[in-house]
Amino acid sequence: MTTSRKPDLRFLLASPAHFLALGFGSGLITPAPGTWGTLAALPLAWLLLQLGVTGAALAWLTLPLFLLGVWVCDRTGRALGVADSGHIVWDEIVAMLLVLAFVPATPLAWLAAFAAFRFFDIIKPWPIRWLDAHVHGGFGVMLDDIVAGIFATVVLKLIHSI
Repeated sequence: MTTSRKPDLRFLLASPAHFLALGFGSGLITPAPGTWGTLAALPLAWLLLQLGVTGAALAWLTLPLFLLGVWVCDRTGRALGVADSGHIVWDEIVAMLLVLAFVPATPLAWLAAFAAFRFFDIIKPWPIRWLDAHVHGGFGVMLDDIVAGIFATVVLKLIHSI
């Protein structure tokens, strides 16, 4: 049985799975590693858009990133001894990329996307809280954040249509 441990730089660099699950190191930043992980999605999205990835392609890209996340989050959670350690932020990164895929690439839209996603990720209204409590392993780590991202996207689209 693995005991719970706080990740450090050595842990981050010990495995590509840990490096991704800990959001390229953003998950090591405290307090609020989930917020730092969400912020790490912004330069990644910007880079992808600069490389010519469209919003639609970015949305589709989140599917394989989600599947990869199931594995990296599960492996890293097992190594940490905590399935959904707050230091694991790949779920925030992928979910934030999903939200950014559906908003204009402007500072104001990205700020609204960040705020909306963090709101739903922190507050966890139903069914997000239920998923967080009842779906376990890497799939559970990823799923509740994707649903929070979907909630954020729907709210942003509703506000934009008013």
